[in-house]
Amino acid sequence: MEAERIFAARHVVTPDGVRPAWIHVAAGKVVAVRAEPPPPAVPVEDFGERWLLPGLVDTHVHVNEPGRAEWEGFDTATAAAAAGGICTIVDMPLNSIPATTSAAALRVKRDAAERAALRVDVAFWGGVVPGNTRELPELAAHGACGFKCFLVPSGVDEFPCVGESDLDEAMPVIAALELPLLVHAELPAPIDAAHARLAGADPRRHATWLESRPAAAEVEAIRLVLRLAERHGCRVHVVHLATGEALDDLRRARARGVAVTAETCPHYLTFGAEEIANGATPFKCAPPIRERAERERLWGGLRDGVIDLVASDHSPCPPALKRLDTGDFLAAWGGIASLELSLAAVWTAARARGFGLEDTARWMSLEPARLAGLETRKGAIAPGRDADFVVFEPDVEWEVDGSRLRQRHAITPYAGRRLRGVVAGAWLRGEQIALEPGAASAAHGVPLARPAPRAAARPR
Repeated sequence: MEAERIFAARHVVTPDGVRPAWIHVAAGKVVAVRAEPPPPAVPVEDFGERWLLPGLVDTHVHVNEPGRAEWEGFDTATAAAAAGGICTIVDMPLNSIPATTSAAALRVKRDAAERAALRVDVAFWGGVVPGNTRELPELAAHGACGFKCFLVPSGVDEFPCVGESDLDEAMPVIAALELPLLVHAELPAPIDAAHARLAGADPRRHATWLESRPAAAEVEAIRLVLRLAERHGCRVHVVHLATGEALDDLRRARARGVAVTAETCPHYLTFGAEEIANGATPFKCAPPIRERAERERLWGGLRDGVIDLVASDHSPCPPALKRLDTGDFLAAWGGIASLELSLAAVWTAARARGFGLEDTARWMSLEPARLAGLETRKGAIAPGRDADFVVFEPDVEWEVDGSRLRQRHAITPYAGRRLRGVVAGAWLRGEQIALEPGAASAAHGVPLARPAPRAAARPR
């Protein structure tokens, strides 16, 4: 790597707004962001009228390696991420075997990442499951960015869901560690009641799947989590929010001082349940894609700041598990793979609603980096941060072809959809990432660890 280098563009998204800038990089870090050209001795990479964004950070990615690498592995996941302008992913603790619910399992996960051809940096969440509270301090000591739990069955046996008593045990430890608890917020009771009402309903209809996971399951789960977070002083984060009905609860909790953040996903911001055809199981996810009116409420939550960030919830599986042959929504795996498409999908919908690329960068870079505790390194084009950049052409329109995506399997609900915005290049710590499959890359990702927590908490 050259000792010093300048990256320049007429449209640079910085924490202070969008402006022409010359970004001075040395040893993989941003040294300065200048309003005037640098001394002529320093080599300059000038991107002209193209936009320069901070490398995106996706805090909700299921890589599934080791154990289920045939679903998705580090090689393909990080290649897809880079092609979508994502320079850092944070891997979820489930769908791999073993699940990342102990320090030993985290070491296995990190070893798998170190053996892979990482195109981007990878950090890790630990998991909260019944009976593993004593493991949480060691997971934190080994660099876990925080913890994830499910309030309903996760879909895999290695990662059982937790109840209120489990959270009462784990939350004080997590609070003392000063780390966030990420929650899949759906409660079983409203879902069980809905299933009872739907006996005999056509499983090929997306409406059947939608009715089986009512918004009440999300709302009641979020209310439980907020009550427990307030009781224990634990920072919580609601993942993949799909209903606007919970926004007022989140707003009121923040007014009371509860430390809560929330995310939604590109598919909830793009699609509406009304447009999903019978048997179109690539659209299945949990919570389900809800009606267009709910989608617009989520956009309102982003506008108001009640929803803090957008993450992909990249959750792939082999084609057979999507039940493409039968179109059975109830039997199909629930997950959407969209790492490579997230930026374009969000930008397409955001610009149509009057948002700018600075908003998109905040939702998909700055705020995710904060959630994961990586904000001193990632999330912004600013002095001291890693020189992670995305060169973006926001006005180019293109059609999604699933067969050309870098993810392990070509299944995507975006197939045939026209999106705006093309990633023309990506840089990781000042080195260019090769985006073409099989190409040698100057940049190589590494496993990351969140800075050690200040408190050495031990379970009671």
